Amino acid sequence: MAGSSRSEQRIGLLNGVAAYGMWGLVPLFWPVLKPAGAAEVLAHRMVWSLGFVAVALLVVRRWAWAGELLRQPRKLGLSAVAAAVITVNWGVYIWSVNNGHVVEASLGYFINPLVTIALGVLLLKERLRPLQWAAVGTGCAAVIVLTIGFGRPPWISLCLAFSFGTYGLVKKKVNLGGVESLAAETAIQFLPALGYLLWLGASGGSTFTTEGTGHALLLASTGIVTALPLACFGAAAIRVPLSTLGLLQYLAPVFQFTLGVFYFREAMPTERWAGFALVWVALTVLTWEALHTARRSARTLAERLEGPGGAVLPGGPGGAAREAGIVASGTTGAAEPATEAGAASGVTAASGAAPAPGGCPGPDPLDAPAVKP
Repeated sequence: MAGSSRSEQRIGLLNGVAAYGMWGLVPLFWPVLKPAGAAEVLAHRMVWSLGFVAVALLVVRRWAWAGELLRQPRKLGLSAVAAAVITVNWGVYIWSVNNGHVVEASLGYFINPLVTIALGVLLLKERLRPLQWAAVGTGCAAVIVLTIGFGRPPWISLCLAFSFGTYGLVKKKVNLGGVESLAAETAIQFLPALGYLLWLGASGGSTFTTEGTGHALLLASTGIVTALPLACFGAAAIRVPLSTLGLLQYLAPVFQFTLGVFYFREAMPTERWAGFALVWVALTVLTWEALHTARRSARTLAERLEGPGGAVLPGGPGGAAREAGIVASGTTGAAEPATEAGAASGVTAASGAAPAPGGCPGPDPLDAPAVKP
């Protein structure tokens, strides 16, 4: 059994690295789609993503959620808001990569945990622990330094971070699994995106039919680029500890930053290095505090669940948190219910779990947050 468990964790870790690695290396893909502009690429991503996700849902025969969603106008409206916000996020990211702003885009995903925490305080009236306040304050100082370094506020970074943070907060209230929520959002995006592509073709501005079969296939593959990392993340989320996913999430912006500096050769004056250093300090503080709090919470739960004379309740010490029905967030250590809400959110209360370490306790790898560039 122990060997099987280690094997499962190894598979989960490999899938997690694959998911965040693909999200981190995606800046190499968008420029290949030129001469298609960012708007055309975005529209194709919406259209083809729906196709690939629909196939996945057909394979696992999971459509009951669609009828339930249509019978709940509030959740349907929130799904529409999520679709609009992620459209902004995807569009800005594609544009920034294709216009020489890969480093600034990576900053958006570095500061996303800090922005999500700030949104939790402002909108959900959540209370932070002292080290979390210190991390947020350091992040604000970093933005000021980077404003000096860029000669302007880092609008691309802020737009990506706030749009993705808002997306996560909205998805907390929708409570759908990752693939289901992606299907709902791309279904909402589908008709406007298809209409734009038809108009673009009629006006002679489309590259889909004018740049050859290879180019058309690349545009169609935007659906795979969206769906495949999500599937890998789902496989990882049910096999590795949430704290591990919380650390793996930083692989994506690290890869993006590395590509921006060393592959795309973007300028990095001293002020920008200083600003990024402050961001990394803030994230180090946030992560250390989260892991420390999670360990302390786990010990407290184990002690509370011990029976008379030190006997442990069914489930054993390692199952203490599961017996209590809660899991620890990989980013903040805050406890949250072990339900699909945690899986669907992409963030937890007062957390900044960028793409998805908020939790995926269900047994199905499709129950993963629909996220990322």
